[in-house]
Amino acid sequence: MKIDATSIMQMRSAILQQNSSLQKVAGQGLPGIGKTDATGDANFTEALRGALSEVNNLQSNASTASEAFERGETTDIAAVMIAREQATLGFQATLQVRNKLLSAYKDIMSMPV
Repeated sequence: MKIDATSIMQMRSAILQQNSSLQKVAGQGLPGIGKTDATGDANFTEALRGALSEVNNLQSNASTASEAFERGETTDIAAVMIAREQATLGFQATLQVRNKLLSAYKDIMSMPV
């Protein structure tokens, strides 16, 4: 394969075109990622309360789905496993947030005044 100046310029042009396309997509953003629907005065307490409520709902739904499967009311094991995984991921994320908050609190408390 022979590489000459024209093929290099064509590759460069294609790369720049791809880069501009990616920048356009990145500028638009994806729905649900990086966008909030804040319509009022939101504070940390309300955000945390809402997140904990959502995790609680996920765990409740997983428990309900598991119990329904155990009683034979449903045979959709995939839906049960998805509900359980969603609850597990939500709980793990909650634990990580708690750990980060505790770490930040300890860092602040250990700062000299």
